[in-house]
Amino acid sequence: MRINLPTWLTLFRVLLLPVMVVVFYWQFPGHNITAAIVFVLAALTDWLDGYLARRLNLTSAFGAFLDPVADKLMVAVTLFLLVETHRGGWPGILMAVTAAIIVGREISVSALREWMAEIGMRATVKVAFIGKLKTVMQMVALVVLIVQHEKSAEALRLYHIGEALLVIAGVLTIWSGLLYLRAAWPSLKGDGRPMVLPRDED
Repeated sequence: MRINLPTWLTLFRVLLLPVMVVVFYWQFPGHNITAAIVFVLAALTDWLDGYLARRLNLTSAFGAFLDPVADKLMVAVTLFLLVETHRGGWPGILMAVTAAIIVGREISVSALREWMAEIGMRATVKVAFIGKLKTVMQMVALVVLIVQHEKSAEALRLYHIGEALLVIAGVLTIWSGLLYLRAAWPSLKGDGRPMVLPRDED
């Protein structure tokens, strides 16, 4: 199997995840900013590999499989890191619930897509606005929370902004997940073909 440039970029994104984890916990000056930079670099490769695949017509079955996996790993690993820093109290509960909603939605939608593919009814359309908005909110929130996860007094206000954005992303996550469920509901009930499944950031 020959690996093209977009797929190499996707593999690079996966390799950045353990780097981000180590930097996140390694208590050197500016480690939080460095971890955020690694996260942003990974997010940029997500955009770049898709752009190159479309622009240069370098799509592949392996790349199509790996890209959404890398995206979900990047978000899930980051959420787990942030949940671990929110031990106890209502902020910890809110972070854990939001993270569970986001990760649970990704697992559910992935399972739904796999089932639709198995019965030969998987379809995609142009990227939905709700999916784009959810992704933007989610990424901005995660960058802010990574930078400010130590919650120093002078940065607490910005940290709360990051928490609020992540909660909004969680709400949009539920909304977009319901759109998938609504589209697939006719087939889930056995009443016929589903509506065209919406496609968000994947």
